[in-house]
Amino acid sequence: MSRILFSGMVLITMANLSQAADPVFNDVVLGIHGGIGVDKKDMTPELEKDVRAGLRSALEAGHAKLKGGGTSLDAVEAAIRVMEDLPVFNAGKGAVFTNAGTNELDASIMEGKTKKAGAVAGVMTVKNPISGARAVMEKSKHVLLIGPGADAFAKQQGLEIVPPSYFSTEHRRKAIEEIWKREEEAKKRRSEAGDIPLELPKKKSEYGTVGAVSLDSAGNLAAGTSTGGMTNKMAGRVGDSPIIGAGTYADNDAAAISCTGHGEFFIRYSVSHEIVAQIKYRAVTAAAAADDVINRQLKDAGGEGAAIVLDRTGKFTSAYNSEGLYRGCITRDGKIHVHVYED
Repeated sequence: MSRILFSGMVLITMANLSQAADPVFNDVVLGIHGGIGVDKKDMTPELEKDVRAGLRSALEAGHAKLKGGGTSLDAVEAAIRVMEDLPVFNAGKGAVFTNAGTNELDASIMEGKTKKAGAVAGVMTVKNPISGARAVMEKSKHVLLIGPGADAFAKQQGLEIVPPSYFSTEHRRKAIEEIWKREEEAKKRRSEAGDIPLELPKKKSEYGTVGAVSLDSAGNLAAGTSTGGMTNKMAGRVGDSPIIGAGTYADNDAAAISCTGHGEFFIRYSVSHEIVAQIKYRAVTAAAAADDVINRQLKDAGGEGAAIVLDRTGKFTSAYNSEGLYRGCITRDGKIHVHVYED
């Protein structure tokens, strides 16, 4: 890929990059994403209607918190809770299944003033994992709690607890059963072909996440991310969503970031922190930093995914190297923008 070195900064020529970068929206107080979504060929009018409605509801809930004097943390938590409760997204109700047939959820939240953060991973009974993450941040001396310990802590804090079956939906159950069937068929063909490796084709719906970024009237940024992870992931697998600096980061001197996609790549490349670092130390715009990390670094490594970015001045954008990204934002005066693909 060609590069031009100028005044100590690397400028990326756009010819070799995906054009999957949004315009910059100004005076934004809340931005969200609902994952990279399904391929266009798999999108139905009904699904698109539900996705758009869900994004709008999440933006309205978060904006209401800000209008009522709430903080950016309040807005992020409120927006994500809405998406966690909607089965159309892969977080909370409707989370994907592991290879063991369980639903294991991850979430994190961070504020940009003091850089306090909290996260949970592998929880199975917390109705709203984002609230569990905030409880870890505010009610414990830790940043990350996992598994049964995280579930127990959430219960101790009075958060709503549900049976593991609450997260299961027919749609997700059918998806995992289809994958198991394909795996068995692949094993049979591999055995018949003499152990020739056969790789199952991936679907975009196998992984997804929801997230939010916000800027409040005090100038404080916050970010949060919540997910059910990758369909058919190993039980116990943790992706980037609860990892501060990978899937979530907020810094009042730069921006708030929430990511979605193939988590292993986001962890290895410290994607959310890398975007913030470029803004702070290369003095590039949030849009340029996100585009470089998502559409150059990550794409060149073979990692698929996206990031939404809200900078300290209220400029919001997203970058993605997938076919689409469920995303939206709302301005200070309440104007809503919602997009699914490059619309």
